[in-house]
Amino acid sequence: MSSAIDQFHSISSLDKVWYPDEHLIEQANIHSFLTKNNLKNIEELHEQSLKYPQWFYESILAELDIPWIGSYENYLNIEKGIAFPEWFSGGKTNILHYTIEKHIRQGKGEYKALTWEGEKGESTSYTFREFNKKINELAAALRSIGIEKGDRVGIYLPTIPEAPISMFACAKIGAIVIPVFSGYGADAVAIRMKEGKAKLLITADGYTRRGRLIEMKSEADRAAAIVPDIEHVLVVEYANAEISWNEGRDVSYSELIAKHKNQYVDTAILEADDPFMIMYTSGTTGKPKGTVHTHTGFPLKAAIDQYLCFDLKKTDKFFWFTDFGWMMGPWLFLGSAVHGAEVIMYEGSPDFPHEGRLWELINRHQITVFGISPTLIRSLMTKEGKVPSLPSLRILGSTGEAWNPEAWQWFLEQVGKDRCPIINYSGGTEVSGGILGTYPTKPIKICSFHGPIPGMAAAIVDDGGKQVQNTVGDLTLNAPFLGMTKSFWEDDERYIQAYWSRWPDIWAHGDFAAVDQDGYWYLLGRSDDTIKVAGKRLGPSEMEAAITSHPDVKEAAAISIPHEIKGEAPVVFAVLHSSADSTPSLENELLAQIEKVMGKALKPQAVHIITELPYTQSNKIARRVIRAAYLGSERGDTSTLKNQAILDEITRKGNEDDINY
Repeated sequence: MSSAIDQFHSISSLDKVWYPDEHLIEQANIHSFLTKNNLKNIEELHEQSLKYPQWFYESILAELDIPWIGSYENYLNIEKGIAFPEWFSGGKTNILHYTIEKHIRQGKGEYKALTWEGEKGESTSYTFREFNKKINELAAALRSIGIEKGDRVGIYLPTIPEAPISMFACAKIGAIVIPVFSGYGADAVAIRMKEGKAKLLITADGYTRRGRLIEMKSEADRAAAIVPDIEHVLVVEYANAEISWNEGRDVSYSELIAKHKNQYVDTAILEADDPFMIMYTSGTTGKPKGTVHTHTGFPLKAAIDQYLCFDLKKTDKFFWFTDFGWMMGPWLFLGSAVHGAEVIMYEGSPDFPHEGRLWELINRHQITVFGISPTLIRSLMTKEGKVPSLPSLRILGSTGEAWNPEAWQWFLEQVGKDRCPIINYSGGTEVSGGILGTYPTKPIKICSFHGPIPGMAAAIVDDGGKQVQNTVGDLTLNAPFLGMTKSFWEDDERYIQAYWSRWPDIWAHGDFAAVDQDGYWYLLGRSDDTIKVAGKRLGPSEMEAAITSHPDVKEAAAISIPHEIKGEAPVVFAVLHSSADSTPSLENELLAQIEKVMGKALKPQAVHIITELPYTQSNKIARRVIRAAYLGSERGDTSTLKNQAILDEITRKGNEDDINY
């Protein structure tokens, strides 16, 4: 654990580098909320939100102007235990009622809801009234092909308007959506459709990436052929690609919509806790986990976080570079729909046809709130050329993984021009948003969070589940929160095992975290990737940082393997900037460097230079799959990996080392 603490102290010792001005503070949503409720500061707000949760949720939802079709009797029922809370018992609602339809009822139907742009520069926009018309036409069309309340519908689409239209149309009639990443192959699509027993798959003929056609329909066909519950495949003719057609199963989106032109469908009146979405995590071992989200869970959690952390207002233009199949896709659309803010969608590569494509998009549409992952920022940093002035921006956002200081500062200085705060945000699919957040009204330290978001009873604990201070521990939650997954789809046992089995009545999130002496929070890697050498725990990022400080190393991944004496021993895989740098002695040189940085007791069993690391489609290093490949054990579901072929190279390394456990 000492090395984890060293890493934490290294990052937390960095100075505050961004300070809000008085105008920003005075205009911020959170400042207004604090003033209205006679609260001194954000810390008091968080404290009161946990002490008086009913006051907090009712106050914040009133601020967000959330109407009900039928009032709830009890804001929270935990008769089944805190792992299975029921929110807003007896309440009647539908996502459409308190988002798009609300804005139209309030006379804001002509405000812009969505602007979409494609890779070639083509663009289209919808007002709330126009967007609602599209939703109603599709809802009527879905009913005509037999989709009813409770049916599951897969959405396997590129980032085009039909994706959110499909989500809202399903919600309107009470169907349950299963968003799927547009880059998945047939196997990854099929396992999600099988688990959810999807009745319909909505897909497209294809899309272009960097000017090249990417076929989707062929992958959808392969998936549908092995999912017995799928009755129809609804095909959006987006890329005008030549595709095969399965008569009786395949349905043309445009032709079906034409038959239901201008039709209106009554919005289904649902229980507040009725599910509307199953979002599968990209599991790299075993089958994916289907997190279940309700009509008052995911959307309201997203809207609350956007209000408090991202300072989202109805006048904003909100863009997050994400796929609709990732959590941040629905998060972006649902939260923005609550607020009435305009969403900007982009279907294309961030650096095509030139490296300034994102900056061009921001200036053309005058985007005010811009979110991106640290991985993508690191890739943009390597490009030549400077980022132009982006005067419309006022808030920067990031999520998905931990920052490194160099990338964080580049984002602040080059994109935000030292003017816009970076709202670091971390939670997960199973949370519907953030556990830890950042606020635009407080000074910010590099790579840090200001702390738990109001409503989130976060604590850092040791191996025994006891809360700790001034050291690294596991990030946990000890009270239910709005937005937590309503178990896994038809698998309560796996849900309990995943989050509630380590300590009684404590949600184990799986992240290492720590708080510095100034009260700033830091995430330090996944605790489920923890390496434990002779009783000493360390996160893989610490060992990876030790080896990537070598000038020849581009990136690295550390895993643990069984060891007769130490229990576990580290093995590190390194990717070089150039294969020309590889020499027979370099692996030994890298091994010596890690020993120098980490100490002799934590010296790896081996260092191996490989051509690339296996990444999931969400740009996370698949360490558990690396370990399985190296040890020659069962790899689990690898359909979500970008580059499965590298696993064979890793297995060969294990064979060369004569690993036999």
